[in-house]
Amino acid sequence: MALDTWLIKKVKSALSNRHDPGVAKPNIPPARPSPSVKPPVQNKKPNNNNNHNNINKNDNVLGILSFEIAGLMSKLLHLWHSLSDKSLIRLHNDSILSLDGVRKIVSPDESFLLGLVCAEMVENLRNAAASVARLSLSCDDPGLCEFAQALEEFANTGMDRRGWALGPKEMESVAKKMDRYVKATASLQREIHELAAMESSLRKAVQMSSAAESNSKVLDLRQKILWQREEVKSLRERSLWARSFDMVTLILVQSVFTALARIKLAFCLGGRNYPSTLPCSLSASAAVHPGPHQHTCSMSGPLKPEEVEENTPPAEGFFGSNSKVLKPPESTLGNAALAHHYAGLIIVIEKMIRSPHLIGLDEREDLYSMLPGSIRSALRNRLRGARMWVADPGLAVQWREAMGRILGWLSPLAHNTIKWQSERSFEQQNLVQRMNKISNGSNSTVFLLQTLHFANKEKAEAAITELLVGLNYIWRFEREMMAKALFDCANKQHHL
Repeated sequence: MALDTWLIKKVKSALSNRHDPGVAKPNIPPARPSPSVKPPVQNKKPNNNNNHNNINKNDNVLGILSFEIAGLMSKLLHLWHSLSDKSLIRLHNDSILSLDGVRKIVSPDESFLLGLVCAEMVENLRNAAASVARLSLSCDDPGLCEFAQALEEFANTGMDRRGWALGPKEMESVAKKMDRYVKATASLQREIHELAAMESSLRKAVQMSSAAESNSKVLDLRQKILWQREEVKSLRERSLWARSFDMVTLILVQSVFTALARIKLAFCLGGRNYPSTLPCSLSASAAVHPGPHQHTCSMSGPLKPEEVEENTPPAEGFFGSNSKVLKPPESTLGNAALAHHYAGLIIVIEKMIRSPHLIGLDEREDLYSMLPGSIRSALRNRLRGARMWVADPGLAVQWREAMGRILGWLSPLAHNTIKWQSERSFEQQNLVQRMNKISNGSNSTVFLLQTLHFANKEKAEAAITELLVGLNYIWRFEREMMAKALFDCANKQHHL
C-alpha cells in the first residue's frame, strides 16, 4: 500500500510539471539515411570516442533500420539452419527428392534435382548478400564497404583475404547471437506498437473524459505508459536498435561468407583455398553433390580441402551460372507462368472430388472458366470416347481409385506451390509476424523443385484432364443415384 501511494505521488509530481496534458512521444533517435546510398566522406563526423562498447555515445547506430536488418538476419539464420548436417542428410535421404510427383513430372534424375536445390540456396544467399552490400555502404570500415567485391572474389575463386568465413564453432556462436538480436528486435517492435496504442488511448481519454472521471483513468494510463517506456528503453539496449552499422554488418558479412563456403562444401562445388576449419564440420554422410558436371568428393571419410578439385568459374561467374540453372525450360509450367494458376486449379478439383454431391451448376461453370484452352480441348476429346452416361457403381469405384492415385502425387506439388509463394510473401510481412510463424514451427522450407514450377506442362495437363474426366463421371453418377433415390421415395409415398 505504501509503495502504491509513493508511486501515485511520483506520477502526480511528474504530471504537475508538464504544461501539455497530452503525452510526449518516445525519445527515438533520428534514423540514419538509407544504407543504399553511401554518405559523403566529408560529412562524417570524426569519432573521438575510442570506447566502442559504449553504444549510447556512438552515433553510427541502426535506429529504425534495425527492424529491416533483423528481417535480413532472420533469413540468413534460416539459410544457415538449412545447411546443418541434419538438414542435408534429410535432403539426400528423405522424401524431398523422392516425391512421386517430382519423379513423374519434374525429373527422375537425382543429380538434376540436387542441382536445383543447390542453385536455389545460392540464389537465396545472393539476394540476401545484395541487401548486406547496400548496408555495408554506410559503414565506417573501408573493408566492409568493399564487401560486394570481396564476396564475388570468394565465390569465383575461393579466396577469403579478410578471413570472414568462420569455423563451425565460431559460426554457431554468431548464430546464437543473431537469434538473440532478432528476437529482441521483434519484441521491441511489438512493444513500440503497444506504446503507441497506449498513448493514443491516453489522448482520447484526456479529450473525452470529464474532470471527475479523468483523475483515476488518466493517471493509471500515464503510469502504464511510463512503465512501457522503460520496457522499450531496455529492449533498445538489448536489440539491434542501438548497435552500430559496422558491428552488425560484420556479423552479416561473416554469415554470408560462411554460408557460401558451407554450400560449396556440402554440394562439392569446386573452389580454391577453402578455410581449413570448415570441412571437419560436415560429416561425409551429409555431403551431397549435383552430378557429374560438378566435381564430386570422396564419401569414405571426413572431407579434406585437397579432395576438392579446383574449378575455373565460368565467364558469368559463380552466382550467374547458378541463376541460369533456375531458369525453367520451355516445356515447363514455370516457363509458361502457369504454375500458380494450375496449383489453384488442382486444389479446387481436389475439393470437388471429396464432395461431388455438393457441386452445383455454378461451381461447374466456375471450374470450367479456370481451364486454359489446351485443357479444354483435351477434355472435349477425352469425353467423346469415355463411357460417361452409364451409371455403373463398379466404374464409379474405379474412377475414385484412379483419381485418388493421381491426387496422391499431384496434390502435394500444388500445395507446395502455394506454400512456396506464401514464403515469398512472408518476406514482406513485418518482423513480429515472421517471428511468430518461426516460433510456431510454420517456417519449414519448400524448395522450388517440389512445386509445379519445373513440372512438364504436357504431363501436368494430361493428369489434370484425367481428373476432370473422372470428376465429370462421378458428378453425373452421384446426381443419377440421388434422382433415383428421390424417385423411389416418391413411388413409395404414392403407393402408401
